[in-house]
Amino acid sequence: MIQKMIFFSGSSAVGKTSVLCGLLPGLLKEGLKPMVCKIDCIHSDDEKRFKALGVPAVTGLSGDICPDHFLVSNLPELWSHADRQGCDLLIIETAGLCHRCSPATTKAVAGCVLDCTASCRAPGQLGPMLANADFIVPTKTDMVSQAELEIICWNLKSLNPTARIFPTDGLEGYGTELLGSWICSLPAIETYENDRLRHTMPAGVCSYCVGEQRVGTAFQQGVVGKIDFKSS
Repeated sequence: MIQKMIFFSGSSAVGKTSVLCGLLPGLLKEGLKPMVCKIDCIHSDDEKRFKALGVPAVTGLSGDICPDHFLVSNLPELWSHADRQGCDLLIIETAGLCHRCSPATTKAVAGCVLDCTASCRAPGQLGPMLANADFIVPTKTDMVSQAELEIICWNLKSLNPTARIFPTDGLEGYGTELLGSWICSLPAIETYENDRLRHTMPAGVCSYCVGEQRVGTAFQQGVVGKIDFKSS
């Protein structure tokens, strides 16, 4: 029975997989039985890295579908698959393509991974992914000074005062042990039935969603957003 479900969301190339590879050995030592699901669009071989650590893993490729919509549509099947594997912890790494998307649910533990070397304005652009997170993992801490890291953490706290922050060096694994201890201390969830999204997903039903390639107003149908030039 899945007792804990953890989401690792974040932009591409921020170090989500590296953080997980540093985190998983510690979780195994604590007696947990994790399974990892990697959601991506076209291709991913990260599943091999997780299995090399002795952790069951599965990859979901969304293809032409928004990866976060694809993930939420497959959550019940993921719970069942993890149960069949005898796992008590389901870790989901999302593709991280859309900052507006936030596939975390109310019963899951939501994490946001971000790059310390990105622009100081980057956290404010993450929207619900960061604002609704239970924990935040700033990565690549070895590439910034202690003063810069403190400023980054202060900015994160101003955007999400309640989230726990775990600065991490994904390449060396520094910081993952504190994150692992915190995950182990979380209470178990008896059931994920009737779970709900923490935040609505962006609308994505337009003519381009169903294969339209022609550009022009005459070919646009469904949910279509337009720039308001009068307000510029």
